Amino acid sequence: MTAANLRKMIHVGCKQLGLDEDDRRGLQMVATGKASMSDMSDADLRKVIEALKKRGFEPFGNSYFKGGKARATGRARPLAPRADLRFIHVLWKQLGEAGALKKPGRAGLNAFIRASFQGKWQSVPIDIDALREAGQIDDVVQALKAMCRRAGVKLQ
Repeated sequence: MTAANLRKMIHVGCKQLGLDEDDRRGLQMVATGKASMSDMSDADLRKVIEALKKRGFEPFGNSYFKGGKARATGRARPLAPRADLRFIHVLWKQLGEAGALKKPGRAGLNAFIRASFQGKWQSVPIDIDALREAGQIDDVVQALKAMCRRAGVKLQ
């Protein structure tokens, strides 16, 4: 596979996972130590693809590529791997539907977590679904519950 095709696959993977440009560059830094794909070798690009696969990217399993071009499948994004993480998504969605958020999507949730917990935690994951520590997950849940109370959002 050519470097151009590897870069295309990375962009498709980021789109599939809902990662914005900042999230993609952060993932690239973690995987290779390089933020720019133009600075990466083919081996580095493959490392980024592997990191995307670990987060749920399915490059060929759902016809994302056909005839060398990426195409949408119309499939919804898979559910978060854990129930406590899905609860965070539900709280964020309720806040968004109530109009309490400036950026209600997944990118907004990831930005909220980075802004809120960067100083408190040693490292903040690129994507919410990468959280594994119970204490960190509880921190996010409590912060979102407090936001719901302030915004008058009733928890279901």
